[in-house]
Amino acid sequence: MKRCSLNNTTANRPLHPWRGYFYIAAAALCWGISANLGKAMFSGHSILGLPPLQSLDVKILSQGRVTISFLVLAFLLLLTRGAKSFAMNRSDALRCMALGMLGVAGANFFYYYAISVTSVSIAIIVQYTAPVWVLLYMVFRGHERATLPRIVGVGAAIAGIVLVIGISRESGLQLAWKGVGASLLAAFSFSFYTVYGGRLLSRHDHWQVIVYTLLGTSLFWIVVNPPWKIVAAHYSREQWVFLSIFAFTSMLVPFSFYYAGLRHLDPTRTIVTSCLEPVFTILIAATFLAEHLRWLQILGIVLVLAATVVVQAPQGNSAVAKKSTVVG
Repeated sequence: MKRCSLNNTTANRPLHPWRGYFYIAAAALCWGISANLGKAMFSGHSILGLPPLQSLDVKILSQGRVTISFLVLAFLLLLTRGAKSFAMNRSDALRCMALGMLGVAGANFFYYYAISVTSVSIAIIVQYTAPVWVLLYMVFRGHERATLPRIVGVGAAIAGIVLVIGISRESGLQLAWKGVGASLLAAFSFSFYTVYGGRLLSRHDHWQVIVYTLLGTSLFWIVVNPPWKIVAAHYSREQWVFLSIFAFTSMLVPFSFYYAGLRHLDPTRTIVTSCLEPVFTILIAATFLAEHLRWLQILGIVLVLAATVVVQAPQGNSAVAKKSTVVG
C-alpha cells in the first residue's frame, strides 16, 4: 500500500460538508421509501391506492433494480455526454466493477440471505455495525483520529438503531448464527463500498464510478439469476412497471446522492449519516403503513439524529485526511 495525493482537479475541488450531509440524508430517505414500497408489495398493501401487486421474489427485486438502473444510466450518459462518459482506464474500470460485485451486490445478497435464516431486525442491526468497521479501518490507516466525540457518535448511532428497530429481551428473538455471520458480511460489504468508493471518486467523475459499479453488480446478478430463468418466470407488465419505479427509488436516485455525498464527506461521517435510513423507514411505515412507534423507538430516532450532529463537529486534523487517499 502507498499514499498518493489526489489529482489536481480533485485536490482543487471545493468541499461542501453540509451539501454532503444533505446528499447522504436524501439517499437515506430514498432507501427508506423503497423499503416501505418493498414491504407493501410483499405484504399485499395497496400502493398509492392501486390494487396490490402479485409478490415478487427477493432475488428478482434485487437484480431488477440494479440492471434497470444500469441500462437507464448508461443510456442517459451516452445521450448527454457521449462515449467520453465511459472513458476510464481499464484498471479503475475493473476496480469499479469489483466494487459492485463485492460491495453493492455483496451487501444486498448477504443481507437478504440473513433475512432468510433469521429475523429482519437482527439482520439490519448487525449490518449497521458498518460505522464501527469504517471508523476502525480509518483509524488503523491513520486517516482519522479516534476522538471521544466520534466514538460517542458511532456508539449513539448504533444504540439508536437498536432502539428504533425495537430489539429487547422481551421480543423473544433467537439468534441464528448463520444469519449473524451473513449480516456481518453485509456490514463489511457496506463498509467496503463506502471506503473504496471514496477512493475511486477521488480520481473520477461520480457518474463514471456509478455506471461501472452498476455494470459489475448487474453481471454478478446475471450469473446468480440467468436471463432464461427470468423469461421463464413470466412476470406481468404491472410487475415490470413496479420494478422500474423501484429501480429509480431504491438504486439510481439514492446511489447518485450517496456517491455525490462521498465527494464532500469522509467515510465515517458518510456512513454514520446514512444511519438515518432506518429512522426514515420507521417514520414512513408509521405514517403510511399504520405501524405505531413505541417510546423506545422515538428515543432511538433522537439518538441517531444526535449522532449525526456529533460527527459533524470538526475533529482536529481530519481535514488533512480528507485531502489524501490510500491506493492499493
